[in-house]
Amino acid sequence: MLSDKNSYFGEGQILLFDKPLYWTSFDLVKKVRVIIKNNLNLRNIKVGHAGTLDPLARGLMILCTGKATKRIADFREMDKEYTAVFQLGMTTPSFDLETETDETYPADHITLEMLERTLTGFLGKQKQIPPVHSAKMIEGRRSYEYARKGISKEPEPVTVWFREIELISFSMPEVKIRLLCSKGTYIRSFARDLGKALNSGACLTALVRNSIGPYKLENAFSPEKFEKFVREMKQTGNFFV
Repeated sequence: MLSDKNSYFGEGQILLFDKPLYWTSFDLVKKVRVIIKNNLNLRNIKVGHAGTLDPLARGLMILCTGKATKRIADFREMDKEYTAVFQLGMTTPSFDLETETDETYPADHITLEMLERTLTGFLGKQKQIPPVHSAKMIEGRRSYEYARKGISKEPEPVTVWFREIELISFSMPEVKIRLLCSKGTYIRSFARDLGKALNSGACLTALVRNSIGPYKLENAFSPEKFEKFVREMKQTGNFFV
């Protein structure tokens, strides 16, 4: 049915976005809120996200508006699928390229058979320690706040599940993997753990989130396409709910 702009976004919409590389999750929320406010003259519109992505990752984020923000917790419980690229033989303090290389390790001993066997060992229930460069709370502060000050405080291990792990390609020192995992899983921590399991080191160099539960990246807006969509709504006056 047709509705007005207040009903469309106020009653609540579930919006899929492809978060651009280098944007923070808050950057995306802020951009979407500004697009809605500026084009439709809505002063008080709620916009929230159902799970962050690191600035050095791109891919699917779910944003909710209005009354749909009450459903955010439901989306956070869903499994996520990622495509990740790792470099073997090196580590960084953040386990990705946000920080500089701190150690290098031998990696010539790693064979395809060894890699496949090691990946199989990660399937199922695991205890994973989140990165110190993360937003995990420790004694009332974010873990990364301690890390940036050189204070050693490691987050408590959390239980995660790896439902599927598929080796896409392997050409030393680069490994590309598809992972389907539970909420709360850090792919950066997986990089650290993979390196250790291979008697070497590993660092996450690229990450794309492909899906959240049944929601797919292929159906997501870019910020530019969403702005075009909202402008067309404004021009036509048609708001479908």
